[in-house]
Amino acid sequence: MSVLVVGSIALDDIKTPQDERKDLLGGSASYGAVAASFFSPVKMVGIVGEDFPEAHIELMRSRGIDLEGLQIAKGKTFRWSGEYLGDMNTRETRSIALNVFEAFRPDLPEGYRNTPIVLLANIAPDLQHLVLDQVDSPRFVIADTMDLWINIARERLLELLPRVDLLILNDGEARQLTGEDNLIRAGRALQVLGPRFVAVKKGEHGCLLFGEGTEIFACPAYPLDEILDPTGAGDTFAGGLAGHLATAGPSGIGFPALREAIIRGTVLASFNVEEFSLERLKTLDRSQVEKRLASYRKIAALA
Repeated sequence: MSVLVVGSIALDDIKTPQDERKDLLGGSASYGAVAASFFSPVKMVGIVGEDFPEAHIELMRSRGIDLEGLQIAKGKTFRWSGEYLGDMNTRETRSIALNVFEAFRPDLPEGYRNTPIVLLANIAPDLQHLVLDQVDSPRFVIADTMDLWINIARERLLELLPRVDLLILNDGEARQLTGEDNLIRAGRALQVLGPRFVAVKKGEHGCLLFGEGTEIFACPAYPLDEILDPTGAGDTFAGGLAGHLATAGPSGIGFPALREAIIRGTVLASFNVEEFSLERLKTLDRSQVEKRLASYRKIAALA
């Protein structure tokens, strides 16, 4: 099966305690699509401006990503600038320029509308709704979100939740959306709002997956002694997860398949943070992924 990834495509300026880089490839769709492509064919929908470097498009093509849904509009590409402080758990946004992304409407090519796995990467809930209005009976829908949408588009986000199978958000956002301080209660409260499954990201402390009934899977992060750039780690996690789900057999996508998908998303995210932007994913091959996956299973006692 293939994966439809819809989200933002950006040019990023990033400063960390180690270094500062400019004009990097960024955006939720970029990270999500490249990550998913390690496991399954990918169709991507997004928008860029006339200034978008051809090298970034070639990277996506080199990963076999279908770019029929990529819109190239007059004007400049969405730009984001941010700085990471201290241990890089704290990030400050320096500037945002939406540019062509401000008028983005995710119009799906006809050949995209029956894609089985849909990843609604981190974009406004209104745009996520527009995508679901165009797809034909997808097998599994994943939605990522963030604190911004909880603050300014809460009602539309709540309307989206019954339309998705898996909601992905971080621990602070889970607490913010539910009002629950305890993450277990927060995860269960989110399921009551609509999604069958919920994945709560906890940064360097891994992820909690909530299934049906009493099913819970606590997945640790892969231990790293150096992190250069955490930008896009969550989007890479979501993309790797979606890509693996597209390999699920006819028995369907249940809790066991999601556990395996969470593990692969975690491993891909661990590679992503080793370099700036998508530079590490650009040089990564499947054998390296499988080697780290085996190592991770031993470390996390998942073998």
